[in-house]
Amino acid sequence: MKVTTTLSSAAALSLVAGLALPLAPAAAADAAADSDIHISEIAYTLATDFIEVAADPGTDISGWTFGSVTRGGSVQAQENTVTVPEDTTVGDSGAVAIDVSITNSVKAGSAADGEYGSSAFVIDDDGELVDFQQIGGVVDGKGVTGTKNTFTPAPVIGQEAEPTGATAAGGQSIQLTGDAWKSAAPTPNALPDSSDDGDDDGDDGETPEGVTPIADIQGTGDASPIQGKTVTTRGVVTAAYPEGGLNGYYIQTPGTGGADRADGAASDGIFVYSPDTVADISIDDHVEVTGTVSEHYGQTQISVSASDLKTVDEPAEAVKPVEDAFPAGDEKRESLEGMLLQPSESLTVADNYNTNTYGEVALATGEGTLDQPTDVHRPGTPEAKALEAENLDREVVLDDGATVNFLKADKDIPLPYLSKEDPVRVGAQASFTSPVVLGFDHEKWRFQPTTRLTGDNAEAVQPTTFTDTRTETPEAVGGQVSLASFNVLNYFTTTGDQLSGCQYYDDREGNHITVRGGCDARGAANAESLKRQETKIVTAINKLDASVVSLMEIENSAAFGKDRDDALATLVKRLNEAAGTEKWDFVDSPAAVPSDEDVIRTALIYQPAEVAPQDESTILDDQDAFSNAREPLSQAFAPKDGTGEIEKDKTFVTISNHFKSKGSGSGPGNEDSGDGQGASNADRVKQAEALVGFAGDQQEAANSDLVYLLGDFNSYTQEDPMQVFYEAGYKDIAAEKTDESTYVFGSRTGSLDHVLALDASDEADGAGTDATAFDSVTGADVWNINSVESLALEYSRFNYNVSDLFAPDQFRASDHDPVVVGLFDSSDEGGDDDAGADAAENADADGSSDHPGGKNAGKNGGKNGNHWGSRDGDHPGGKNAGKNGRHNGW
Repeated sequence: MKVTTTLSSAAALSLVAGLALPLAPAAAADAAADSDIHISEIAYTLATDFIEVAADPGTDISGWTFGSVTRGGSVQAQENTVTVPEDTTVGDSGAVAIDVSITNSVKAGSAADGEYGSSAFVIDDDGELVDFQQIGGVVDGKGVTGTKNTFTPAPVIGQEAEPTGATAAGGQSIQLTGDAWKSAAPTPNALPDSSDDGDDDGDDGETPEGVTPIADIQGTGDASPIQGKTVTTRGVVTAAYPEGGLNGYYIQTPGTGGADRADGAASDGIFVYSPDTVADISIDDHVEVTGTVSEHYGQTQISVSASDLKTVDEPAEAVKPVEDAFPAGDEKRESLEGMLLQPSESLTVADNYNTNTYGEVALATGEGTLDQPTDVHRPGTPEAKALEAENLDREVVLDDGATVNFLKADKDIPLPYLSKEDPVRVGAQASFTSPVVLGFDHEKWRFQPTTRLTGDNAEAVQPTTFTDTRTETPEAVGGQVSLASFNVLNYFTTTGDQLSGCQYYDDREGNHITVRGGCDARGAANAESLKRQETKIVTAINKLDASVVSLMEIENSAAFGKDRDDALATLVKRLNEAAGTEKWDFVDSPAAVPSDEDVIRTALIYQPAEVAPQDESTILDDQDAFSNAREPLSQAFAPKDGTGEIEKDKTFVTISNHFKSKGSGSGPGNEDSGDGQGASNADRVKQAEALVGFAGDQQEAANSDLVYLLGDFNSYTQEDPMQVFYEAGYKDIAAEKTDESTYVFGSRTGSLDHVLALDASDEADGAGTDATAFDSVTGADVWNINSVESLALEYSRFNYNVSDLFAPDQFRASDHDPVVVGLFDSSDEGGDDDAGADAAENADADGSSDHPGGKNAGKNGGKNGNHWGSRDGDHPGGKNAGKNGRHNGW
């Protein structure tokens, strides 16, 4: 046990008084360290929690305090400490176990940094700390330090626990055997045999006659070499799933696993499919099973009937989790299939789309998320194909030990992993605090907890923790004014209940939440649902706080016999109400609008205190190019200086865009060719070409080369439509100045949303500065508030599960992330020939362009399939659709 600085006497006295414990002397810990009494076993299983001490038989421990700190070193609840009853003495075995609640919030190996991990302590009736042992950690490394809390006894505060270096396998405890802590079957009130080196499996290592070792069943290939045969094998139960649909349990050869396991060896674990016996076994049982070997969705299993399970009387050596970095590639993973693992390195959350459907979180090994190949490389190239192969190698699913579709069943059981406090965002780091079993199902490798995980038992069962990557506001982008794009997720003030024929998506109680089809409304089903949607959008846009915001997916109110700008005016009214001032205004629709428009449209809002519209807005009326997309809307603005004067020499053109989605297509070149660009690629190219021509006209009309194209182009950064812009002299600001992305689809992170700046040389006289539109950019940020968040937090999923995940904040206000861009160095008055270069150089100085993270690390995406080809393509599909992709997203 280590001794560190203690609290002041006054502070210690206060806490001791609260717990009715005598004040510990300053040297109490040192005295206890010299005692022969010590903690000898710690159990934290689902079935039993206890702390055992070893002491001379007859030792009176009446009035002693046994307890456990967790996470940051504090006692979390009163139930985590116990005062030993009177007349409690150590029996003839030399050990006594005291039942006390202990969480499984532990970290193994170097992942334990002294600030995280359940630790057990014992305090005698004189208030002296007898022993303080940390579960896990590194032997002789830094241990958890006791911290002040309502329930933390004073003798523990400021003391450092001794790391045991051991964590318990499923159903086991950690025990001090000789000088080392090991995982083994719990033995309360009995000391382990110190002469046992842990290598004796009870049968001298020989396999009983007629028993086939699990490794021989698994083989070294991707399928069992004895499929279809009936075998008998033995193993220790490491995980069991009597509920949730898996209907079986994993067993592993006794004594196998551990840090020294040879690479490439045949797996020593296997899944037993046995609905008839799964309720009859417990984790840590030593069993013999007889059944037929088969491959189920790629996982080797044995099917066992009710009469073919036997309990083995011989003791079994404890199974040890394999503690190492989780490998990439099927071959190395096959070697671990069915075995207990404790990944030693954190993984990155790559996707949370299926978390509220199947309780899954997609993870990525290595650095960062999984890049969308066509966001990084040209479609169909060897480089793009190689990146996708690497993505497939890196991906693994963190599952919940069940096959339940929460959108169809078990709606009254809290979702696993997700909560308001732990949103599990794409790009977050996942660290393993307890072992998992490696399974395979529906074409994915899966980490399964050792029993079914739900929100109710997360404290005891959840094997991971996740970092919180949320930010309350965007990164500072500098500049005199700013531009942003924002997808408002089918913001319709004409709700479904105002129309006839609408069909709905309903919550778990049958209440209508969003429109599913049958009418022209696309958003909320009623006023209550619209209020939830508005609250999140308004909060996000007000915190975005850009001078000009391009909006996509807002209602075209003319389709419902109203003024075209009716919904837009309502949104601006709500923004101003929340801001407490007339902060926002909107760009009026022009007199001339297309004759055949969609029910959703683009729009522009702005802050009159910062910019002033110049002339009338204009819509590109090109029915050939935009018959299946939303027509671009253009408006020129001029910034205002500190006195409110309009600086017309800095007039800039903004064009709001929303191209055809990837989900469907017809006509030549619009089929999905399989190169990663999806359907309707030819139409998006045509739309890009039309937009370039339209932008040129607006550039000439405004007499300004400061042209910016904003919005959802439904094209990743290296796809064909984007090449049209690059060839015309535009640069993608976020791609040039950040490492972040706006969207994730199918666990792949990339950007469909862009702000493009004209980078052509300025030879005209009208702009008043030699800086190009791109040179005028002072900084940029992708504010990851939407795509990285789980769909379960969206207004459209309100009350789908008993967990209340809705919050009136900016997170998951939509499915795309906003891009925000700063313009015009505030020190530039427009006459400096070097203004553009200075602005580019200063972009790094203000902390915007050098946003932390590499290409992968900075890319924090999420996804929602409903934008890709259907009104709600993210709604539950079949089991395979949820496991293997978006059933109607493409």
